Amino acid sequence: MQPPPPEATGRRRRFAEEARSERPDLAKLCLLVGAEADPQLDDVGLDAAEIELDRLAGLLPYGITGPHNWVAALSSLLGESCGFHGTPDCYQRLESSLLHEVLRRRRGLPILLSVVWMEVARRAGAPVYGLALPGHFVVGFGDPEQPVMADPFAGGRLLTGPDAELLVVGTTGAPLDPSMMTPAGPLEIVLRILNNIRAWAAARPEHTDVALWAVELSLLLPSHPARLRFDRAQLLVQRGDFLMGAAEMEAYAEVVSAVEPATAAAIRRKAHAARSMLN
Repeated sequence: MQPPPPEATGRRRRFAEEARSERPDLAKLCLLVGAEADPQLDDVGLDAAEIELDRLAGLLPYGITGPHNWVAALSSLLGESCGFHGTPDCYQRLESSLLHEVLRRRRGLPILLSVVWMEVARRAGAPVYGLALPGHFVVGFGDPEQPVMADPFAGGRLLTGPDAELLVVGTTGAPLDPSMMTPAGPLEIVLRILNNIRAWAAARPEHTDVALWAVELSLLLPSHPARLRFDRAQLLVQRGDFLMGAAEMEAYAEVVSAVEPATAAAIRRKAHAARSMLN
């Protein structure tokens, strides 16, 4: 495998620094994810996306108060005037998980459309946050204990409590749990976006390159599942880097051996099989 070009290394360093900053900037992190997917997205393109978010925020009326009024204003601007919404085919496109493309196409997954809403609303001073409902991300305004919710994927449709319950039941088959209504932080949102990208790539074996960079960005986040190290090792093996993949499998086996010795043994067997592919 070829090492990443210097500009890619620089973008990853910026991503890691932003993720570890005192107040991670959600828009910057999402745009740096986009730069990983699209090498043509340079600093000029990154700045242009930020400027577009500023421009949209400037189109909101001055002096909005109250969460219901914020939802109405953003729905009118982003959903109706600008045409931001989702369609079923959004789930089949990588661009639907890339903020700069969502700003260009006005289409995206629920979580990326929610990022647009949150970043535009935040710039205008709204009390906004993301709600990571299982399978369908939405936005909330006002008191998190009694949020006023909107669904950017549906153009900003106002959601009642029963609406949210139906969304969760339809996705998981289980009732809405109060813990699902906790506002999601920037790093939680970015990890979920990267998980979506990995899921997109997993269904397309020809895109192991996408799966690999999504895993590697996830590993740069301060908090991430330890299992990602094994996932990266498997991807390296799939891409023909048998020695590095085997070495990382063995390193991960050492991590889990104390608590899951059977799992560690199985991983070591996988590492041995990967090395044998060199013969």
